[in-house]
Amino acid sequence: METTKVARIEESDRFSRAAGLAERFLDNIESVVYGKREKVKLVVAALISGGHVLFEDVPGTAKTVLARAIAQSIEGATPSRVQCTPDLQPTDVTGLSVFNQKERDFEFRPGPIFANVVLVDEINRAMPKTQSALLEAMAEQQVTVDGETRVLPDPFFLLATDNPIEYEGTFPLPEAQLDRFLLRTALGYPDADDERRILDEQRHGHPLRLLEPVISVEEVQELKKASQAVYVDDLIKRWIVELVRATREHDAVAIGSSVRGSLALERAARGWALLSDRSYVVPDDIDQLFVPVLMHRVVFRPAFLAEARRSSWQLAAEQFRDACLERAPRPVADPDAGVFALGARRR
Repeated sequence: METTKVARIEESDRFSRAAGLAERFLDNIESVVYGKREKVKLVVAALISGGHVLFEDVPGTAKTVLARAIAQSIEGATPSRVQCTPDLQPTDVTGLSVFNQKERDFEFRPGPIFANVVLVDEINRAMPKTQSALLEAMAEQQVTVDGETRVLPDPFFLLATDNPIEYEGTFPLPEAQLDRFLLRTALGYPDADDERRILDEQRHGHPLRLLEPVISVEEVQELKKASQAVYVDDLIKRWIVELVRATREHDAVAIGSSVRGSLALERAARGWALLSDRSYVVPDDIDQLFVPVLMHRVVFRPAFLAEARRSSWQLAAEQFRDACLERAPRPVADPDAGVFALGARRR
C-alpha cells in the first residue's frame, strides 16, 4: 500500500511539473502571437504528441512568427525554413552527397529538414515529388538519401502552410500526405484590439528579437513522456473508434478516415488534456479536436464540397461533426458508477 501511495505522489508531481512547463511555454509564445491562446495550445499539443501541423490560412496571419516563436522558446532547438517553389527539388529539402575533392570521397550535406522545428512555407507550391520527400520524414523521423537512412533530430516538429486562395502554380496535397499531419488548423486574423497592439509592439522592431528560451529540449521530451502517460478511459477509446468509423458511413463521404485518424485523435487528446492541466482525457477534448484532427483525413463527395464553398467550410465541418456525433453519441458521466457510459450507436 505504501509503495502504491508513493508511486501516486510521484506521478502527481510529474504531471504538476509538466503542466507548469507547458504553461510557461504557452505564455512565452503568446507574448509574440497575440490573442490566439487556443490555436497556440493546439499547435503545442501536436508538438508534445509527436505530430505535425498543417496551416491552411491566408498570408499575414503570424504562421511564420508562431513557428519561430516555438523554436526560440526551446533552448538548444534548431529552427529551419523551406520556402516552396515549383522548381524546388527533393534534395533541396533532404540534402545530398557532394564529392569532396580534398578527401576524394562523397560527403553528405544535410538539407533544412535536419532541424528541430521546420517551417515548410506554401507546401502546395512544391511539385509532388518534392512533397513526397517529406513523407518519410514526417512518418518515421528519418530520411533516405543515396540508399542510406539518416535519423532526424529529436524532437522533430514540422509546420507546413498551405495557401488556400491561389491556384496558379500550386499542386494540391495528396491524401497520403494530408494523413501524415496530426492536425490541420488556421490562425485567422487578430481582432481589432490585438491588431492595434501589434502596431504598437512593432514600432521599434519585431518582439521576436527579444524572445528568450523558457524550456530546454530535454524538458520538451519530458512533456512528450507526460503526454503519453495521460489516462484515456476504455470507453473514450471505444468512442474514438466509433467516431472515426462514423466518418466512413456518412452519405457525403467518398473515403472516410483511416485507422491513423483514431491514433491521431487519441494522441492529440492526450496532449490537449496535459495542456489543460489534466492527467486524464474527457469527452470535451475529443469534441474540440474532431475537426482539426479528422476533417483533412476525409475525402468528401463533390456535392458536399460545393455546398461548403457556398456557405462556409467551418460551418460545413461542424455540421459533419454533429452528424458523426449522432451516429456515435458521446460518453456521459455515470455518477453512481463514477465512470463513463457509452451511448447506443445509431445505425
